[in-house]
Amino acid sequence: MNMTGKLLTTDKEKAEGLNNFLASIFTGNLSSHTSRVDGLQDADLGSKVPPTVREDQVCDHLRNLNIHKSMGPDEMRPRVLRELADAVAKPLSMIFEKSWQSGEVPSDWKKENFAPIFKKGRKEDPGNSQPVSLTSVPGNIMEQILPEPMLRHMEDREHGFTKGKSCLTSLVAFYDGVTTSVDKGTATDISYLDFCKAFDTVPHNILLSKLESDLDSGIECTLSNFADDTKLSGVVDMPEGQDAIQRDLDKLEKWVCVNLMRFNKAKCKVLYLGRGNSWYQYRLGDEGIESSPAEKDLGCWWMKSWTCALAAQKANRILGWIKRSVASRSREVILPLHTALVRPHLEYCIQLWRAQYRKDMDLLEQVQRRATKMIRGMEHISYEDRLRELWLFSLEKRRLQGDLIAAFQYLKGAYKDDGDRLFSRASCNRTRGDGFKLKEGTFRLDIRKNFFTARVVKHWNRLPREAPSLETFKSPTPANGYMQCTEAALSSLLQGVIFQGTQH
Repeated sequence: MNMTGKLLTTDKEKAEGLNNFLASIFTGNLSSHTSRVDGLQDADLGSKVPPTVREDQVCDHLRNLNIHKSMGPDEMRPRVLRELADAVAKPLSMIFEKSWQSGEVPSDWKKENFAPIFKKGRKEDPGNSQPVSLTSVPGNIMEQILPEPMLRHMEDREHGFTKGKSCLTSLVAFYDGVTTSVDKGTATDISYLDFCKAFDTVPHNILLSKLESDLDSGIECTLSNFADDTKLSGVVDMPEGQDAIQRDLDKLEKWVCVNLMRFNKAKCKVLYLGRGNSWYQYRLGDEGIESSPAEKDLGCWWMKSWTCALAAQKANRILGWIKRSVASRSREVILPLHTALVRPHLEYCIQLWRAQYRKDMDLLEQVQRRATKMIRGMEHISYEDRLRELWLFSLEKRRLQGDLIAAFQYLKGAYKDDGDRLFSRASCNRTRGDGFKLKEGTFRLDIRKNFFTARVVKHWNRLPREAPSLETFKSPTPANGYMQCTEAALSSLLQGVIFQGTQH
């Protein structure tokens, strides 16, 4: 459907309609653009030393190209670039460096094969489709190399684009504070803000200044950013808390206007939590923000009863598609398809929305029961025997395994900086069990008791001093001999006892 409401039928009309919509939201190349909000000054980009693109750096990227990937409109095949890596690395490194310094990109790299991917809402509305493009392979390599120095300044306040951060770390960090406030009995409001095609409205000549701009500068409440997904939360027991959120919304609206962007105000929502919440009417500009009983955040429905049902429904739909489309029922075919296409829907950010009730656990487990029963020769044996034969864990044990792996990453691994804020080490000198004990809290509400940072503590504390390593939990296979040890450990933890098995 075009912007006047006319339904488009032919492929040419659909392409032109989508192109017109994207052109209408593009802000254009405005050389006079500045990015200043409340005294925030533009970064002096000219004083920064341009990055040096090394020949060996480009060569490494070329040698790691996936030869099965598609070529771009320039018809430069990944296989050819990979086989000629030593010869083309030097000229490409010179082109990349010159492109950064001059701000110009080769014209062939600007061409793309474009396709719209539907997200949600009405399929007729072009605004509900995400544009995805297939571009030049050398251009993609440049995109992997050059952003590293450009995005390094975002590491402390941005989860998207940042190494060692993910959707899970962003969600856990934000909702840990929210659940803590609600458990204390304080009313809390969350504003979910939606940018209107944020990455499609940015002219190249001001892209860097947008990335340099401090969106969270002067914000009083808690602001969470992941790429173009933004949330704002605050305690609203007193009118001062509501006023603080409104002031922050006004600052964000001003930042958006100054940076030539827009909020999609129809998709911005407010979630009211806690008893005694007065349901204050917030505004973005002159328009009020609608309330919502639940909101999908980075692909997750947070702590809602229907989350498990939706995940199981989507996984069953894909499993049905596999059953109809794939003739083979061999283990070598069905098991990888289940692992790659079905199970991720049952485990994406599971630490945030993990099933708490037996009926929900059984609903999720039924998907894997159905998948393993599709394999030839396993139709008439029990589910437990099928799991042993296929060297699989039940989904319940995989959820516990995932919790422990995530806890390890927060306490001793890649997320340690966030872990220092989320977990407290217990000051106890007991020698039994794991030597790294965590402090267990006392909570009133299930919304906090069942949250990851509170839930995982008791399981972590039940680990033995000589607990299996992280790699043991990550890859239990028949070849490494850890399957039985890990199976016994997870079973013991689920039963609420300290596992006393030996380290293999």
